[in-house]
Amino acid sequence: MKGSKLFLTGLFAVAALAASSAIAQPNGESSSNGGRGNSGNGRCALHSDNNRIQHVVYIQFDNVHFRQDVPNVPSDLEQMSNLRNFLVDNGTVLTDHHTPLISHTSVDILTTLTGVYGEKMGAPIGNSLAFFTAKGTASFPSTFEYWTDPLETTPVPIPVMVDLQGKIHPAPWVPFTRAGCDVGAFSVANIEFENITTDVTNVFGAASPEAAEATSNPTKAKADFLGIAVHCAQNSPICAKGKPDVLTDEPGGYQGFNALFGGVNVQPAVSPQGPVKDIDGNVIADVNGNPGFPNSFDPSAAQTLGYLATMLEAGIPVVYGYIEDMHDNHTSGGTFGPGEAGYVAQLAAANEAFGKFFARLAQDGITKDNTLFIVTADENDHFVGGAASPANCDGVHIACTYQQIGEIDANVSRLLATQANNTTPFSVHSDSAPTFYINGNPGQTDPITRQLERDVGALTAINPITGNTDKIAQAMADQTEQRFLHMVTSDPNRTPNFVVFGNDNYFSFASGTGDEAPACVTLEGHGGFAWNHGDFQEQITKTWLGLVGPGVQHVGPTDGIFSDHTDTRPTIMGLAGLKDDYAHDGRVLFEVLNDNAVLHGKQGDKDVILRLAQAYKDINAPVGRLGRKTFAISTAALNGDDATYTRLEANLSQLTNTRNAIAQKMITMLEGVAFNNSAIDKVQAERLIIEADALIASVH
Repeated sequence: MKGSKLFLTGLFAVAALAASSAIAQPNGESSSNGGRGNSGNGRCALHSDNNRIQHVVYIQFDNVHFRQDVPNVPSDLEQMSNLRNFLVDNGTVLTDHHTPLISHTSVDILTTLTGVYGEKMGAPIGNSLAFFTAKGTASFPSTFEYWTDPLETTPVPIPVMVDLQGKIHPAPWVPFTRAGCDVGAFSVANIEFENITTDVTNVFGAASPEAAEATSNPTKAKADFLGIAVHCAQNSPICAKGKPDVLTDEPGGYQGFNALFGGVNVQPAVSPQGPVKDIDGNVIADVNGNPGFPNSFDPSAAQTLGYLATMLEAGIPVVYGYIEDMHDNHTSGGTFGPGEAGYVAQLAAANEAFGKFFARLAQDGITKDNTLFIVTADENDHFVGGAASPANCDGVHIACTYQQIGEIDANVSRLLATQANNTTPFSVHSDSAPTFYINGNPGQTDPITRQLERDVGALTAINPITGNTDKIAQAMADQTEQRFLHMVTSDPNRTPNFVVFGNDNYFSFASGTGDEAPACVTLEGHGGFAWNHGDFQEQITKTWLGLVGPGVQHVGPTDGIFSDHTDTRPTIMGLAGLKDDYAHDGRVLFEVLNDNAVLHGKQGDKDVILRLAQAYKDINAPVGRLGRKTFAISTAALNGDDATYTRLEANLSQLTNTRNAIAQKMITMLEGVAFNNSAIDKVQAERLIIEADALIASVH
């Protein structure tokens, strides 16, 4: 998971389209459906703003930007005006919205789906979920696994999605299915199969026909089983031929629920007349023509939107979809720069797909008046490239070209050997924010760990573009700082020794120290990877969140509210009138909701509730006001002598303890207001706000 028409600027008048009383079927016919949008059992119960929400449409992009990346070239969302105008003209777009850390596709999606940071759901680092094996060396399996998969650990497997109790974190579809609503997913992380090995054997069994197909015909098995699923309410006819939806650790039990896994099982239920088609009418298939998942977790907007529309029209009221980035060349490989012809063409195709999607839903009677739309991007990317040419290019009327596109690759193992004579054996999760795993997993204060931290912190590189000497490490976090950033899980083997948040033009890896190893620093050629994420810079961690539907105010774009991905889940649950079986790390975005959507008679206390919520994010979000201050402390500690390290680490540890105590009281009050109809204790809330402000002010 990591993107030849003119740029469309006109408003697509979705809101003006009249809602139809018939559901358009995938074959173009229509049929009456009195329970339109409900699951086949007719018992889907969602509500908001004293009116029922009949559908929930959740779409998450890979690295699609609200802001411009280079001057003159319209942003990704500006070039997808059908989507941007729908969000801006009908709802709210939060543009001071942020990722967790580390800012990566898998982590960001899973944080958005669950409403908790990686420490509580097991995946603070992606897209590989490294862990120390019994031999003391790191293994790097994918973070993308089906929700109930075990990690490759011994002697007792630990769940990939591990919570603080060592159990599988509650699944995001459960509140919906318990409310009688079927949930469909297309290419969204870990809700459906991500591979045809462990995912298939975990759900179907090692001796199943599905496992046999995965072995004998893996190409077709990928089209048949990957990327598509429906999790059904009890007794839903959609899953009449489904398999038991097994969630052994779900609080309160989860019996009598079925699911459909893979296009081979979903398609007959949602499109019995034939293969599912994309929004343009083309059969969704892999490159070999096998109908089903397109064998890539980079689906186009047309593919994802076509499948979501088909699911909605089949009576599945809650759908999740993921869409590829727009800057990678999804036709022939490589990477585009902003405003290059291929980049603009991909955005134009996505824009047209959204126009058709909203028109089709409006014809189906699925509109902003009865549907909650949530659209966001996993993270922002930092573009690594030279200046666009010609200087006045905008990509739309004048195509841009680039002499240089491609990140700077830094071989940290060879840099360490040449600059510090340090050949300590270790592995890294290659990234612009590499995580370090030292062989043998020495302790945080072990001299080996401390020396490697200091040596890495001092590394420099001669920039092959500018000729300047760059410092690679911009910030550093050992396990004490990772705990503050909500990155330490209940499984100690998956916590790295330390993390380097690097210069965002560099991509760090470790590949040997000898003459045969890759050079210390190399420049990727034109078309090489050029969009870095993972780091802590605002360019990367600041993204956007759009909400439209019953209970959502029409605010348009606003950068006046700090939020992050954890806030998405509780906001959805609050609007839908549902409740998770766990406490969120995020909070309901009361500021952009109608007063009677979630506050339920507590409108008179709204001011203190909002200030409490904002103070909570200030101290608890990894890139909030307090979190950003801690980077300097942690970096100074890791680069300092032993006395400095000991003093600053003790300060950070105490800061984390104090923060946790205040934040826990805050989120308990906020969750009580949103989900338990509790009254706010204004005196205690004011006290907590003061304590949070004092805590931030105390950090220098």
